[in-house]
Amino acid sequence: MEEEKKIPAHVAIILDGNGRWAKAKGMPRNYGHMQGAKAVEDILVVARDMGIKYLTVYAFSTENWSRPEAEVSALMTILRNYLKTSIKKSMKNNVRCRVIGERQALSEDIQKAIQELEEATAGNTGLTFTIAINYGSRDEIRRAVKKIAQKVKDGEVDPEEITEDMIGANLDTNFLPDPDLMIRTCNEQRISNFLLWQCAYTEFYYTPVAWPDFDKKQLELAVESYGMRNRKFGGLKN
Repeated sequence: MEEEKKIPAHVAIILDGNGRWAKAKGMPRNYGHMQGAKAVEDILVVARDMGIKYLTVYAFSTENWSRPEAEVSALMTILRNYLKTSIKKSMKNNVRCRVIGERQALSEDIQKAIQELEEATAGNTGLTFTIAINYGSRDEIRRAVKKIAQKVKDGEVDPEEITEDMIGANLDTNFLPDPDLMIRTCNEQRISNFLLWQCAYTEFYYTPVAWPDFDKKQLELAVESYGMRNRKFGGLKN
């Protein structure tokens, strides 16, 4: 009997290499970002069909604001277009969409589009798709600590009552299980301030493939690699 494949429930992806991919083709970086957005749409369907229940992608970090103004502007335009078309596609595919990150730095129209997307798809029961926008894990943890500190100050929480679960409940990802598998494309092997708290026991998979070329076959290879590992927590196999 063929052994059943081990499918990670939650896959997180650092989308890397859009600019380098475009440069290699003699195209501007923004072309790479546009193709990268299309790759997200494609891989979302693939992940759903594979049985992955949660997919989280790192779309725009708190550090990305330091990129050239023209590139940031182009990324925001791509984001606007993506959010605009996501409701129809998400409803068709029964996908629930969420966004994590500090929204206040985003323009009002993008904040409104995010709210509309989340509200429209809240009742969907299929894959949960989470987009990290203006997200940095250190900033997320700082904001969580600030919330808890305020509760301590207000007398609602005793410092001795602060637990890991309480910290997790105050993170942006409080509606998500921790990632089982983290994928990073384009041969970079660092976490880049993404889900630092959540990835304490996450398996990592690195590939030289740039994000716009990351397709069904590449995701299958990543999941296959995950399936061959013996998951351990505190020395115990899972």
